Amino acid sequence: MLDFTNTEVAFKSKSDRDLKRANLLFKVIASPSVVSFGKWATNLALALRLPISGIIKATIFKQFCGGETIQDCEGRIEELGKFGVGTILDYSVEGKEAESQFDLALKTILNLIEFSKNREALPIAVFKPSAFGRFDLYQKVSDKKRLSTSENDEWQRIKNRFDKVCASGKLNNVKILIDAEESWIQDAVDALVLELMQTFNTDTLIVYSTLQTYRWDRLEYLKKIHLIAKKNNFKLGFKVVRGAYMEKERQRARELNYKSPICDTKEITDALFDNSITYILSNLDSIHLFIGTHNEESSYRLMQLMQEKGIAKNDNRIFFGQLYGMSDNISYNLASHGYNVAKYLPFGPFKGVIPYLFRRAEENTAVEGQTSRELFLYSQMHVKSE
Repeated sequence: MLDFTNTEVAFKSKSDRDLKRANLLFKVIASPSVVSFGKWATNLALALRLPISGIIKATIFKQFCGGETIQDCEGRIEELGKFGVGTILDYSVEGKEAESQFDLALKTILNLIEFSKNREALPIAVFKPSAFGRFDLYQKVSDKKRLSTSENDEWQRIKNRFDKVCASGKLNNVKILIDAEESWIQDAVDALVLELMQTFNTDTLIVYSTLQTYRWDRLEYLKKIHLIAKKNNFKLGFKVVRGAYMEKERQRARELNYKSPICDTKEITDALFDNSITYILSNLDSIHLFIGTHNEESSYRLMQLMQEKGIAKNDNRIFFGQLYGMSDNISYNLASHGYNVAKYLPFGPFKGVIPYLFRRAEENTAVEGQTSRELFLYSQMHVKSE
């Protein structure tokens, strides 16, 4: 029987030094005040060009990232692959605004797809929509505001970047997973991705979108999109997650005095997450699933549903996913029992991924029990190793 407390399997690839470093790091990021101060101090030190990069690279960067380039990640990909865990290389540079930076992101993702083709360990490529265009322009399109001539040209360039990535995925048989963004730009992303799924998900499924189920409207959205797909004879792919921008979403709703898109309670979010998974598994012939969760109960529940419906553990329509450096107890134990599992492995220029790293640290402290769970598992393994 699969047991997520089996640390022998979870940390089999880790040295004692790796375990001690991770244990110390999770102790540090368990404190929101320490994370907040660390973010401020790091940004200040980088602005003053103080020599702190070595410390960060040896700690938080090493724990959560694969390297600065695709080639840097090869050792991590091989390490994960030895234990049946796939890799999703994630170019994690955030907050860019210039066309040259968007073109660089496109070039990087296309190189990533080329690198991934014919590699069983790299089944999926991923990107964030905001890596390909200005946040403010997505918002303007979402709000259905009239675009100027130059903005229309800019929006067309964004659409072209999406199209090039999906076409490359189709050509190289690499699935393309498009991450979700904040709710006030997601409508533009959803419309764009729906067009891509209608184009590329006909004979095979290439394009996946993302559902953040802490939004109370997402299950109805899933059902609505499914009707469109059935009517027009194309398939859907969805990564289902709880969500990543809860505090930001609620704060903006308060400040601008509109109804928050976020569920009132975690219990409602959990129910929507579970119901979305159940709906997809009941329509697996036309919707494929990537479940992105660090929640053991959710993972057990999907396994149980698969068993009840007679779905094979290695059915290629279902993937489990976690972030690199977190929840190895879920990833490695699932893989050891034959399930399809992949780790998100961030990479990118050191300074460019700093915002990503601190966002991850902040999310870790915000998710109740996540850091304490990681600490418990690492401490258990440390005791055994002694």
